[in-house]
Amino acid sequence: MENKNDPYLHGRGAQINPNSPYEKIIRDQAPMDWSLALDEWENADLKTVYLETHPKTILNKVESPDLPMEWSLNPYQGCEHGCVYCYARNTHPYWGYSAGVDFEQKILIKRNAAALLEETLKKKSWKAATIMMAGNTDVYQPAERKFGITRACLEVCWKYRHPVGLITKNSLILRDLDLLKQLASENLLQVAISVTTLDETLRQFLEPRTATVKQRLNTIETLSNNGIPVFVMMAPIIPGLNEHEIFALAEAVAEKGASGIGYTMVRLNGDVALIFEDWIRKNMPDRAEKVLNKIRETHGGQLSDSRPGVRMRGEGKIAEIIRDQFKLARLRFFKDRSLPKINFDLHEQHKSPQLRLF
Repeated sequence: MENKNDPYLHGRGAQINPNSPYEKIIRDQAPMDWSLALDEWENADLKTVYLETHPKTILNKVESPDLPMEWSLNPYQGCEHGCVYCYARNTHPYWGYSAGVDFEQKILIKRNAAALLEETLKKKSWKAATIMMAGNTDVYQPAERKFGITRACLEVCWKYRHPVGLITKNSLILRDLDLLKQLASENLLQVAISVTTLDETLRQFLEPRTATVKQRLNTIETLSNNGIPVFVMMAPIIPGLNEHEIFALAEAVAEKGASGIGYTMVRLNGDVALIFEDWIRKNMPDRAEKVLNKIRETHGGQLSDSRPGVRMRGEGKIAEIIRDQFKLARLRFFKDRSLPKINFDLHEQHKSPQLRLF
């Protein structure tokens, strides 16, 4: 898929490090010495670096009218999965790093996340509201295997019987099946698995360190068979790359037991536009302009879109066709399926150590 005339950073999504407006370093547009790019990612200079941080709070209030959640929790910043389209890349410059290769290579670790979460949940003033463990990272990215912060946070949620949501594209979530079953048994859990494509070759370039398509489908099936409600996100739809898979993907995840399906339209805000355009011109030079133009058609002629109510779904003829296809797919494959209602009542009974005795 890649252009064989150019060196390529295998195992990474981004191939460049755009300048961060919050640091004084002025980078060129190459990710690093191209001689390193000819090696596999195990090269010492391309390995992931873990950087510990010490936040004072861990929950983020979600103000966006487009997102059906009140709070998000990110135990990590940056994501080794390397999804080239990821909107969260634009948060890495706030830490003094690039949204490009740095986002995948320099992962910030919040070791005290579970302790901070517990401090919040046991406050008398705290009222139960769904906490989505996602937003600016994948909570089951490779770092989780090493640090286990996501599992520690889930243990806190179970201790205080607090509702929680998870969004991931990594099969590592199955490691925590015991906890997930407990949470689901009290209707305290919803899981969303992201499946962008059924094309494994495209997945390898688009999302280089995520679980394979086969692993993700198996994850959906395993969770569903264990009584854990699973919602699938086809996120994002990238016109010209994966919109033709809507019906096939919906059928595949429905067969594995998914309770519902949703989607978002790709939008390339900030540095993500530079990273994605560089990526697609290197990987698909013959299709690059067509894909980029189709993305522009869904966002008023721009690659980016920040308009509430429009940015997640797009507009125009292409967006309308995609919307109609999803409507039909839901009617055909998900009729009479729904996610259980989240239980917000148990938490109040488990705030106090004394109350937990009864």
